[in-house]
Amino acid sequence: MDNPHDTALPGFLGVLDTAISRIESFLLAAGVLLMAANTVANVVGRFVLGNSIFFSEELNRILIILITFAGISYAARHARHIRMSAIYDVLPPQMRKALMIAIAVITAAFMFLLCYYSVKYIGAQAERGRVLPALQIPVWIILVWVPAGFFMTGTQYLLTAVRNLTSSSIYLSTHVQEGYESEEEVEV
Repeated sequence: MDNPHDTALPGFLGVLDTAISRIESFLLAAGVLLMAANTVANVVGRFVLGNSIFFSEELNRILIILITFAGISYAARHARHIRMSAIYDVLPPQMRKALMIAIAVITAAFMFLLCYYSVKYIGAQAERGRVLPALQIPVWIILVWVPAGFFMTGTQYLLTAVRNLTSSSIYLSTHVQEGYESEEEVEV
């Protein structure tokens, strides 16, 4: 798989996996580039022109939320999440596979639950009617990245469970096989 958006999942699941991959990549790249440009522009404005950009801090706060919650999905896709594997590593392959499926399904369930609660929280924020002081954007709008990130992450873990159910190998994510030698190898 030379294209970073390629998937080994069949049919609709492959389309979903590819779509999430493209969304993650776009959000992370755009978020980081916009944050860098905003920060540089603010520094230049402050030290060269003598005036800061009045909305720079708020814009960076929005971008940090976006990058964080797009990043958790990206981390799950590339198996870059924290793992406590002392017990897992000593199990025989069949038990490791069963445990990996259980971990992926349980983590997906928690991510979807967090998505649900974050949607409820956004609803509460919308009812309050608070706005950002400089940009005058309703606070709830900047929080939409939270449930979106939890949903994409939950979907990624669910796809990992499917990948493990449909493959003879053990996968830490849809793209990364277990192992310490070369975690970037992918079964084709």
